[in-house]
Amino acid sequence: MSTADLISPDLKTVLRRMKLSPILDTLPERLALARQQKMAHQDFLLLVLSDEATRRDSLATSLRVQRARLDPAMQLELWDGTAQVTYDQTLWQELLSLRFLEKHAHLIIVGPVGVGKTFLAHALGHIACRHGRSVLAVRADKMLKTLKHSRLDNSYEVELRKFLAVDLLICDDFALDSMDAVESRDAHEIITERHRAGSMIFTSNRGPDEWLAMFADPMRAQSAIDRLTGNAYDLLIEGEPYRQRLKPRLSGQPARTRSSRREREAADPSINTSTG
Repeated sequence: MSTADLISPDLKTVLRRMKLSPILDTLPERLALARQQKMAHQDFLLLVLSDEATRRDSLATSLRVQRARLDPAMQLELWDGTAQVTYDQTLWQELLSLRFLEKHAHLIIVGPVGVGKTFLAHALGHIACRHGRSVLAVRADKMLKTLKHSRLDNSYEVELRKFLAVDLLICDDFALDSMDAVESRDAHEIITERHRAGSMIFTSNRGPDEWLAMFADPMRAQSAIDRLTGNAYDLLIEGEPYRQRLKPRLSGQPARTRSSRREREAADPSINTSTG
């Protein structure tokens, strides 16, 4: 008799009533393992229930990631460690601990276009989801347009609550464009409402000292920026464009990187080094 045959219809019925039917997928192999190792009943029960707990944790994490709108390709284990980008590794290790979430502190990631700011922000979002935190990742311009349009159908409070209720709000490409009066008011509202109440990650091509000019209302801008920067870590990223490493390519084909002028000159001595 196989181990699968040992699972009685009554047991299957009880497991389904208790919403534990997924246990049936692995129960035969667990029964075989228990028999082979002469496992105590208590140890066998712990093993089977641990399988189900792990499955539920994995499912819950997947749902949190889906709701967070995180890019599945931007996870820490998928980061290309050979990329020629530099940032404060000591600070990064501190951020990976997620202690900044416990303190309701924020993170501002600044750097030129394409160096991996969004990737690192989303990687932190994935880690937060795995630790049971609620996350929402959104582009700044889309967030502000959503709030502006919500005024037309009186859903503003509902939409605003979505950006305020999560443990971690990831706001990508902040201050990329100038904000009008309504957008400035909404940006100020989100920052001030979340100040010391929930964490935020901002990615931007501009430093906070340049954000003031992007608001329509200087007073609201100063109020929001002062609150944010006074309780935020600053992560500056510099280096080659990381985004090129995300391009689809044939299996085994190396990622193309931008060679330095010195490397090009070494490969081709005919390059005229006297010109700027």
